[in-house]
Amino acid sequence: MVVRTSSSPSATASGPGEAPAKALALLREAAPLTQCITNAVVTNFTANALLALGAAPAMCDIPGEAGMFAGIAGGVLVNLGTPTAEQRHAAREAVAAGTPWVLDPVAVGALPVRTALAHELLDARPAIIRGNASEILALAGAGAGGRGVDATDSADDAVDAARALAARTGGTVAVSGETDLIVDATRTARVPGGSVLLTKVTGGGCALGAAMAAFATVSEPFDAAIAASAVWAVASERAASGARGPGSFAVAFLDELARVQPADLDGRVEIAR
Repeated sequence: MVVRTSSSPSATASGPGEAPAKALALLREAAPLTQCITNAVVTNFTANALLALGAAPAMCDIPGEAGMFAGIAGGVLVNLGTPTAEQRHAAREAVAAGTPWVLDPVAVGALPVRTALAHELLDARPAIIRGNASEILALAGAGAGGRGVDATDSADDAVDAARALAARTGGTVAVSGETDLIVDATRTARVPGGSVLLTKVTGGGCALGAAMAAFATVSEPFDAAIAASAVWAVASERAASGARGPGSFAVAFLDELARVQPADLDGRVEIAR
């Protein structure tokens, strides 16, 4: 059975039928402080995406400050794209603060430093794990990873791995792909759509992880992951419609993130029961 979410004003902030529309309205009202320990390649794009969405980004990744800052932030992203020694220490501090946090296990599998750290951080029980199918398979011990940051598997290939990780952490796992897959211990959702141009812009996926961290400040993890994926699908499709290529798309995508309204998200999510 597939249930499409509704943007009814009576939707609550929790439960399997929460509308992404409600989550976006709550986020815009709260403007949540979102800490990002993320990779050097995507810092600027991620911060701008959060600002456009309506959140307040903070790229605080210095040991000695990261844990302290995580204690006052609403949500935290830990992205393993460029895990320097300092960032690894900062990540350990931040996830110990007890703030809802998102793990983005970039390129885990073949690369030993980030892979070991990702497995270590799983014990801190991320609220959400967001990655492509190859990363999720590798993190679950069911694959060797993709081609660098690029997936060589589909989201449907990673269903069992995602469920295993959700069971281990007690959280939500979001698998990015042509149709995004979001699972927790008992629920499955799919968010179709979005533009392939997101794969041609550095930071499209990494910024999605940050958006999930922002949404996790106003919604429970399963709903937060759904809402972020729905917003990304709508904004990327609209940006692509007038883009001449990846450069103009990147600029238009930030504009469209700011323009997305709660009602625009109606009917974007399929929740299987």
